[in-house]
Amino acid sequence: MVKYFGLGRRKSARAQVVIFGETLESTQTKATQISINKKQISDHFQNDSDALIPILQFFKTFGFPQTTVIKVSGGGKTGQNEAICLALAKAYSQMGFSSLLKKQNLLTQDGRVKERKKYGLKKARKAPQYSKR
Repeated sequence: MVKYFGLGRRKSARAQVVIFGETLESTQTKATQISINKKQISDHFQNDSDALIPILQFFKTFGFPQTTVIKVSGGGKTGQNEAICLALAKAYSQMGFSSLLKKQNLLTQDGRVKERKKYGLKKARKAPQYSKR
C-alpha cells in the first residue's frame, strides 16, 4: 500500500495528512474514510458546516482516496481548516497533481501571524488617546 504525506501550517495550527491508497482511479468506486484526530470529519467540525466545504471541495476536485488520516493541533477552527487544506495539497502534489495545485495557488503557505501586543499600547498598534493639553 502506498502512503502520501503532507504537512500544513497556518497561524499556530499544524496539520499532518497521511493518504493511503494505490491510485485515485481504482479507489473511486470503493467507500472512503476521512478521519480528523481519530473522529469522523463531520464530528470534528460539528456546528460549523461551512468549514467542511473547502476540504470536501478539495476531494471532489482531485478524487477520493481509500483512507485519509488527518492529525491537527493548535489554533482555532479556521486556522486548522487552512492548515488541513495546505497539508492535503502537499500530499496530492506527491501523487503528481503539483501543476494543477500550483495553478490554483493551493501550495502557497500563508505566513501571516497575529502581531504581538507591545507595552505602552492598548493592542499591537493601537495607542492610547493623545491629549494635547
